[in-house]
Amino acid sequence: MTAHPDAPRTDAIQQRLAHYSHTLSYDILSNQAIHSAKALIADTTGVLVGGFNCEPCVKLRDLAAASGSSDGATIIGTRRRTTLDGAAFVNASTARYLEANDVYARFKPGTSHGHPSDVIMPLLGVAEHVHASGREFLTAVVLAYEIFQRLCDACHSKGFDAATFGCIAIAAATGKLLRLSEQQIAHAISMAASTCNILKQVRANHVTVWKALASGQAGREGVHAALLAQAGLEGPNLPFVGTSGWCDHVAGLRFELTEMGGVGTGFLICESRIKTRPARALTISSILAAEKLASKAGDLGKVSRILVATYQRAKRGTGPQHWAPDNRETADHSIPYCVAAALIDGTVTAYSFDEQHLRDPQLRQLMAKVEIVEDEEFTSAYKALPQTHRSRVSVYTAGGECFEAEAGGDEDDLAANKSDAWIERKFRAMAEDALGAQRCGALLSTIWALEKCTDVGSVVAALALD
Repeated sequence: MTAHPDAPRTDAIQQRLAHYSHTLSYDILSNQAIHSAKALIADTTGVLVGGFNCEPCVKLRDLAAASGSSDGATIIGTRRRTTLDGAAFVNASTARYLEANDVYARFKPGTSHGHPSDVIMPLLGVAEHVHASGREFLTAVVLAYEIFQRLCDACHSKGFDAATFGCIAIAAATGKLLRLSEQQIAHAISMAASTCNILKQVRANHVTVWKALASGQAGREGVHAALLAQAGLEGPNLPFVGTSGWCDHVAGLRFELTEMGGVGTGFLICESRIKTRPARALTISSILAAEKLASKAGDLGKVSRILVATYQRAKRGTGPQHWAPDNRETADHSIPYCVAAALIDGTVTAYSFDEQHLRDPQLRQLMAKVEIVEDEEFTSAYKALPQTHRSRVSVYTAGGECFEAEAGGDEDDLAANKSDAWIERKFRAMAEDALGAQRCGALLSTIWALEKCTDVGSVVAALALD
């Protein structure tokens, strides 16, 4: 039995995303969306530099360099080039590795959370390849964020990781940078939606390095889908609502994308939030509370109990493996580990998860004394608008003393908008050891003025570390 010649080959979601991607222009973007894009580009760039010399990132660079391409894109931080999709993989993974990127985590029952900054580095490589202007790059970033976050809001799947949304978003935004037709972008979206759906297991139970690399894989597949569409290849029909389509089997429900950012409608990139510490979002308020106690708790050898009161989602996100992490990936998802590290060192940085810390007997002893409970008031604050991430840490000593501190509601709150000065401080903390103060200043100036840049390849060139 053959299909009727008039049977539809695209579905409404695919058409909506393709048309939106093809028609979105810089002139439509709000000033707030443009500024948010520049802030997030700066933040993600700094995090990439901070993670550049981490062992998995070095291995990825070596693998990418072995597939060199003079016509591809730069392995950021080097002067070497590789294929466009290979660059997307290594650059996105490096920017994700330190767990210090942004997060989209506003409370909506049943919806997904994710790290939309996963889209930035794959798109920077494509923008470099086509010699895109700063305005074209900013438009692509806002576009990819919009798709990523709208899919977060629409989907109710508990089995698929949010990096899945990044693949679709990158495919569409890459298609825009490559100046594909609306039909070609539709095919790129279809190929991405049908072939790169990442299980949430990448960040469940005992977490491995693939937690970061899954984002790079999504970037690779998204760019590759757009390149296939550029070559004239077609994606599957009805990718979202077909018999075995994305809505039923990945999203968990049928939905419509009736609202997208534009004139009269806010862009969701403005709702993404920048992390204040290089750790899982659910740990950050507990870290901030523990930091306030570090200088007050006295002799940590006399601590008998550490009680962490936090919001429901953070408590539920903590499992038995978080009291015995044996690698960076599990430790930076662990409230017990992060609280103990903050009490010992006074703060949590990228160095808090190195081998010395992971094997520190004092840190292990403190972890074992951590108990986590839900505070209903903090849960209500997490679910409210505006949202706040609140936690309280209480340290009890064998002598009967109690030291207590709370965090939440100030500038360091994960849900708070960050000032330009705050973003620059974080950027320098991540990148200044590698780039130096002068280069950091010059790079920040370039990013804050991206709309004036005629070729974003200059940003990539300014990041050479070798």
